Amino acid sequence: MQTFVPIACAIAQLYCLPFTGAAEAKDISPHPSHSVVASPSNSAPVEPSTKFIGAHRGTPMVLIPAGEFAMGSDRGQEDEQPVHRVSVKAFYLDVYETTVSHYAEFLASQKPDAPFKWNEATAGTHDKRPVVGVNWYDARDYCRWAGKRLPTEAEWEIAARGTEGRIYPWGSAHPTRGHANAGETRWRGYNTLSNVGRFELGKTPEGVYDLAGNLWEWVADWYDPTYYQFSARDNPKGPSAGPLRALRGGAWNNDSKAIRSSNRAGYAPDARRNDVGFRCAQDGPSPEQH
Repeated sequence: MQTFVPIACAIAQLYCLPFTGAAEAKDISPHPSHSVVASPSNSAPVEPSTKFIGAHRGTPMVLIPAGEFAMGSDRGQEDEQPVHRVSVKAFYLDVYETTVSHYAEFLASQKPDAPFKWNEATAGTHDKRPVVGVNWYDARDYCRWAGKRLPTEAEWEIAARGTEGRIYPWGSAHPTRGHANAGETRWRGYNTLSNVGRFELGKTPEGVYDLAGNLWEWVADWYDPTYYQFSARDNPKGPSAGPLRALRGGAWNNDSKAIRSSNRAGYAPDARRNDVGFRCAQDGPSPEQH
């Protein structure tokens, strides 16, 4: 979890914005995220054409097939090494990050503490923005309420990279303004964020949006920078304990290296920040159901 030195690039229509945006946190100083690429697109949200499977509470999910892939990167940070083979069972993943409108339903139903920056979310205007300011426990509890769970690090990475090992969710092309919400330097309330599903160029082949940029996403695992040295091969679930929980994907204030799909970060599980959100997963069908 070191700070990256931004890569300078300006080729054709590619944009590399070497910005370092400062996130805000409530009541706690978690381990810092990586340094902060392309600024948000102004295009309208586009519904993915993929067939939705396992939709629940109005949130579409897609089936991520079982597969084996090379997890990590020899060109990344130390915590991304060594590259190791991992197999993951089929599972469902939310197409979008959890939104303000869906989290509002959870708040009304379960009456938990409101997230950090919740007072900056405006009903109607920000309904399709991803919710920020939730800690790991909030994310876990929401997913349980929705009949789901948080994805593991391995599940998150195979969803973002596929079995072919993509650098970014969409492939190896360097991020442009149409791929991801990143490279911002200042929090401007929920207007800093893009509506979920806005970046058509940034989706995975399966139709999952915003796995790069917008918000870091909590995953189920404890975070250990050395875990890849002893990770299980089949369906790894991370260390058994630790002081930090893992996050993936990078955020609005990160650069092109930080939003790579093999990049990792760890925050204290009770950290509530304006650059962190989440999405949920669900167990897939058993092999005998195919």
